[in-house]
Amino acid sequence: MISFLSGTVHRIAADHLVVLTYGVGRKVHVTPDTLTGTRHGAEIELVTSLVVREDSMTLYGFGTEDENHTFEVLLSISGIGPRLAMAILSVMGPDELAAAITNQDANALTRVPGIGKKGASRIILELENKLPKLTAAAPGPALSFGGGNQQVVDALVGLGWKEAQAEDVVAEVVKETGADAGTSVILKAALKVLGAKK
Repeated sequence: MISFLSGTVHRIAADHLVVLTYGVGRKVHVTPDTLTGTRHGAEIELVTSLVVREDSMTLYGFGTEDENHTFEVLLSISGIGPRLAMAILSVMGPDELAAAITNQDANALTRVPGIGKKGASRIILELENKLPKLTAAAPGPALSFGGGNQQVVDALVGLGWKEAQAEDVVAEVVKETGADAGTSVILKAALKVLGAKK
């Protein structure tokens, strides 16, 4: 089981990184925040979960233990696979998810592509007993981010939105926040706008 990965970013794609470790490139699926927080050639450390299926082995990486633990808890819910779990963590962090569960806020979860009111209510119900596990871990350190609005567009497309829609929303957000706001700020603002338009 691969639970931690440290190496050099060899390639950045829409929903994953290729991390070079001892001459071997490992494909790791990550959240948009992690994608926009790194660059080609940068050193990176990720807490990872290896998801084994009958016909595949897929590695998922996170900036903190808290994110990784939340991902694994989400996978324990019937009907939630790795793709949807990553989408949830891309729209809301572990603390925001825990707050949504505590407050029975189904609307917060419907901001995630692929989750409707019924699905959100079911997730809240199933996570209620597991909430202490979600909130026990301390938040990890914040990542630093560079520029690159195209990275934000690519991240949104990777989450399921159409490229034209993503480009329009990013342009709208940049007008409000300014181009120097930072990729993470622009990404989170874009996700809020897209969630409101669902």
